[in-house]
Amino acid sequence: MRSSQPKVLQPLGGRPMLAHVLDTAQALSPAATHVVVGHGADAVKARFAEAPVHWVLQNEQRGTGHAVQQALPGIPDDARVLILYGDVPLLTRQTLGALVDADGPALLSVVLPDPSGYGRILRDEDGAVSAIVEHKDANPQQLSIDETNTGVMAARASRLKDWLSRVNSDNAQGEVYLTDVVELAVGDGRTVEVVQASDPEEVAGVNDRAQLAAAERVLQRRCATALLDAGVTLLDPARFDQRGRVSVGEDVVIDINVILEGDVELGDGVEIGPNCVIRNARIGDGTIVHAQTVIEDAEVGPSCQIGPFARLRPGTVLVGDNRIGNFVETKKARLDQGAKAGHLAYLGDASIGKRVNVSAGVITCNYDGANKHQTVVGDDAFLGTDSQLVAPVRIGERAYIAAGSTITRNAPDDALTICRARGQKSIPGWRKPKKDPTPQ
Repeated sequence: MRSSQPKVLQPLGGRPMLAHVLDTAQALSPAATHVVVGHGADAVKARFAEAPVHWVLQNEQRGTGHAVQQALPGIPDDARVLILYGDVPLLTRQTLGALVDADGPALLSVVLPDPSGYGRILRDEDGAVSAIVEHKDANPQQLSIDETNTGVMAARASRLKDWLSRVNSDNAQGEVYLTDVVELAVGDGRTVEVVQASDPEEVAGVNDRAQLAAAERVLQRRCATALLDAGVTLLDPARFDQRGRVSVGEDVVIDINVILEGDVELGDGVEIGPNCVIRNARIGDGTIVHAQTVIEDAEVGPSCQIGPFARLRPGTVLVGDNRIGNFVETKKARLDQGAKAGHLAYLGDASIGKRVNVSAGVITCNYDGANKHQTVVGDDAFLGTDSQLVAPVRIGERAYIAAGSTITRNAPDDALTICRARGQKSIPGWRKPKKDPTPQ
């Protein structure tokens, strides 16, 4: 992988490869899960510190059989053992279930158009499995076989302990091959059942960046298909990426080049425009997210309009019927029902009341160089263009802040507050202008 990061920690669908394998294993309801680690063991264990697994250290990497041997002492003899690989992340529960349910030893095979590099399944005259030969140890006749071994295997722990104790490393790589237990099992009179994977992509291993990219596309096709099956309209399933868990309501529409990361919830009738990134967010019913918008760790209520080119940063809460327009950024800001910021504004560490209008160029000056401070804006206030609210500060209910003002003190209710070159003053009893009923 040409990386300082262990291979099983390389990202696939926004999560480490190993996370996908562990998820599949857990879906089979195992009594226990053992993870054998070697290179980069500390990094792997740290990344999965909360995972319900038993860690097994393989100090020397002496082959797949040797790796399994390290875990077997911690497994009861009567347990059925399913052996998976941290760099084969696309296997499904359905495929593995047949291996788990088999009576005796069973292995997973796949027919490949180009089997180069894979071990070949050897069968006798009756078609029964007799052995597996690794590519480097195969003769020309064996290399012509297109049914290959995936390495995924299931057997009783007591049998694996016996067979692996009899495996030697007399082969081209000088390793203890797990595959050698197949020939030993046959020699002991055991029938080895073969489950053949129907889709080669499912059993593909990841050994380089190109294979990782190919696995990513397979995973994204699966995610897109699952959303389509759930009733989502994807305008182009090939131009969509899901990097986490997504739940959806009815009549959701997602345009091209949308990325959904982490835990995302989309309510009924949500529409996501092109080129948006939504990360760890809940989007309420009927909300429209326009193009080029980024939403992260935010909660968006129903019937909102967001974007284009908006950014909702962590801690943002839109209660509902809100409008966040182009080039508006929010952070730890709560906008109550009907509040709107149409364009070119920054709202940070702020509580914005109902029906507040935030005009262009308004910013909350929430950071003094050392600490963050809160801005509170009362219901029905109007924040004029190019105003700066220097926190901590409170803007009263139905207050009007004149354009171009720098507000450093609390502004009272029901007053126009101006702070320009002549200094700040409040005008009691001021009334907001009314629209001219005469058509323009």
